[in-house]
Amino acid sequence: MKRIWLVAVAAAGFLASGSAFAQMSTETTTTTWTVKPQERTVIKDYVVKEKVRPEAIKEDVAIGTPVPADVQLQPVPAAIYTRVPEARHYQYFDWDGRVVFVDPDSRKVVQIVD
Repeated sequence: MKRIWLVAVAAAGFLASGSAFAQMSTETTTTTWTVKPQERTVIKDYVVKEKVRPEAIKEDVAIGTPVPADVQLQPVPAAIYTRVPEARHYQYFDWDGRVVFVDPDSRKVVQIVD
């Protein structure tokens, strides 16, 4: 009887740890960073100066959600990432005057700069 109980406890622990691992790995796939006010200025100035073509998206764009496959992502230019190093890891697009940074692997939004 003790053996059955031990096996049941071990199995429950294994299942719980697997569930916790799965939950942890989905939580870590969406990364964001805090953009400082002076970094927002650098980003917005670049997009306005270079007249980055906005993407027409009908869906709402929010941090943590994937962008549609037809949205054309652009690499972050040196003019931005030299002054905002965190942006280097992402790609971006202009969405109705907002700059949206996206993880290129998952296509999930990590930051929106108004």
